[in-house]
Amino acid sequence: MQLNNKNILVVGASSGIGRAFAVELSKRNNHLIICARREDLLVSLAQEIEGNGSTVEFHIIDALNQQQAQELIDKIASQGKALDLALLNVGDGPSFNMNHVSVDEVQQNLALNYQSLVNFLIPLIALMKSQGYGTIAHTNSLAGFIGLPMQGPYSAAKAACRILMDSCRIELANAGLKFISLYPGFVATERVADDGIPAPFEITEQAAAQYMIRGIEKEKNDVLFPFVTASLIRLARILPKPLLAYILKKSVPETY
Repeated sequence: MQLNNKNILVVGASSGIGRAFAVELSKRNNHLIICARREDLLVSLAQEIEGNGSTVEFHIIDALNQQQAQELIDKIASQGKALDLALLNVGDGPSFNMNHVSVDEVQQNLALNYQSLVNFLIPLIALMKSQGYGTIAHTNSLAGFIGLPMQGPYSAAKAACRILMDSCRIELANAGLKFISLYPGFVATERVADDGIPAPFEITEQAAAQYMIRGIEKEKNDVLFPFVTASLIRLARILPKPLLAYILKKSVPETY
């Protein structure tokens, strides 16, 4: 797949990786459908997209609102133009201390990272099945492979997303649909600038977007990046659990 002259939906496009992804694709003569909650940021992004030569439409959407997600996909379907790619890029990974976390905090993080995916995934599957093709990509996290200290609820939510996408890939292979899971390591977004979580081998939003675009164009099932962080995660998954726990425990501040 070459991401040129395509009809592309970016959910969670107003900032961070989603914005950088949309900006990069706007340099390739695409039609971009961007959505998020913050109208001012979407307006600014839309202007930048048009300045780069692509066309754009934006929608104020709360990804946690199932009805709003369904209505947006229905509107896209009614336009009569096939949707080539959807990037589902909603999520947040604040630090959690399981000594003090509340049930509500865990549930809210699960909803933001998992329910937001489900709200768009199901109607997108129906739309793309009717087309006979389409690609659904999801911005996951390397944290979805292991339970990271201070990010337990986030890691768990991302692991659920990973497994759901894996199941979709198998069940819908004969329908012409592709499912791509994108697993960035630490990315220097504005949101995580002062979160206090160590961020080794951190990359820029623009670098992350480039990794994602290359992975989607190569139609890889799983895109793990950057190389060093991804390699460490692969190693961590084969280490004995007591050894992995010993190593990870050293990353927990004494004040926690």
